[in-house]
Amino acid sequence: MIRTACEQCGEQLRRAGVGRPQRYCSTRCRVAAHRARRAIPAEMRAQKRWVRAGEDKVPLRADTGAAASVTDPATWTDHAAAARSGRGAGLGYVLADGDQVVCIDLDHCLTGGEVTPWARAILDRCPDTYVETSRSGTGLHIWGRGTVRRGRRIRRPDGTALEVYGAGRYIALGERYDQAPTELADLTEVIDALL
Repeated sequence: MIRTACEQCGEQLRRAGVGRPQRYCSTRCRVAAHRARRAIPAEMRAQKRWVRAGEDKVPLRADTGAAASVTDPATWTDHAAAARSGRGAGLGYVLADGDQVVCIDLDHCLTGGEVTPWARAILDRCPDTYVETSRSGTGLHIWGRGTVRRGRRIRRPDGTALEVYGAGRYIALGERYDQAPTELADLTEVIDALL
């Protein structure tokens, strides 16, 4: 596909179709687009619930790289320290009682970048909230506020699954999905319907 406009600002590309496909008109637009994909809601950044995600999805301490615990706040840190750490393969957020941050994890719901119908039905029920692709690129994490007394994994007849958690778990962060807002909405009604 030959792009003729910058993905970030929409300006005409100077070298459209020449050499390697160009996506951005400038380094400034490329950096801005990268930061937008990595945008994390301020409500989450403000919490001291950050760890690093290991290659094998095990939570790691940002300071030492040793295993972190989803039940021991002494192994968590603030967002800035976790983001600076080179341990593991990326950031992780610990869901814990107290801040009411919840996550609906939709497994294997992206095929060729398209959302499957069952996942689309869930997304359509959600108010505008932060959504990201999973690290694998095949799932979605829907983040919001709510109360989940006991997390659940719900297996679907087609073998896919969705999980709903609010405490005692951590989620390895991916990248912001599409143009999802960077705020958390109240997901209480959606969670009640799923559980």
